[in-house]
Amino acid sequence: MGTLYIVPTPIGNLEDMTFRGLRILKEVSLIAAEDTRTSRVLLDHYEIRTPLTSYHEHNKIGKLDAIFDALMHGDVALISDAGMPGISDPGYELIREAIARDIEVVPLPGANAVITALVGSGLPADSFIYLGFLPKKQNARRDLLKSLKSEKRTLVAYESPHRLADTLGQIQAVLGDDRPVSVGRELTKKFETYVRGPAARVHQHFVEENPKGEITLVIGGATNGKVWTRDDVLAALERLTDAGESLSRAAKQIAAESGWKKSDVYALGLEE
Repeated sequence: MGTLYIVPTPIGNLEDMTFRGLRILKEVSLIAAEDTRTSRVLLDHYEIRTPLTSYHEHNKIGKLDAIFDALMHGDVALISDAGMPGISDPGYELIREAIARDIEVVPLPGANAVITALVGSGLPADSFIYLGFLPKKQNARRDLLKSLKSEKRTLVAYESPHRLADTLGQIQAVLGDDRPVSVGRELTKKFETYVRGPAARVHQHFVEENPKGEITLVIGGATNGKVWTRDDVLAALERLTDAGESLSRAAKQIAAESGWKKSDVYALGLEE
């Protein structure tokens, strides 16, 4: 019985492919790809001649038997159009079924738009919630935002460029003008851009500019309506460290409550 390898592919820049990922794609007996035309660009770039078959949302059930038949005779690699298979694409069903059939599943680390956008946002990344693709309908999107109004963790979601301005307007209306937001567009590609700031300002930016390309949206968590100043953070640090907490633990707790980055809180504590 072969092994099912889960191989991330670049989210834009082809140089982000790992050495291990390239080796696996060359050595397996079959590659199952979300879109063979998209994947062929990557494979041709690296001169990979491994047989390729499609595995996508519309054929994912019918293709299972063929893929598991291939696994009876050798290893198979699963790739998506971009990023990590199984994250907001049909790879989840194949992975789940392979585990159920006691087939070894080996995921490789690699490019992922969620993590890239989160780190690039400058918002707290020690704890976050991935929302997948936001609902297409306005009412459903508004209801989702309302349900997350008090959520303190950072939120990350994919959004369509033609809905972005409307979604940012809803974020402003439901979560507040000052809720911090970061929009990452065309990550790792030639025209990669980040627009960061309070919801009202970022919304206005995209009302005036019609964005194109792939969008990853990062929303800061709730801070219970309080905007923490430098003095607030210093006072909290003094209180916690006087009570016996280490600087590291105190910084982590304050970051979760204040919306500040843990590294910034920690650095402030070192200054005192």
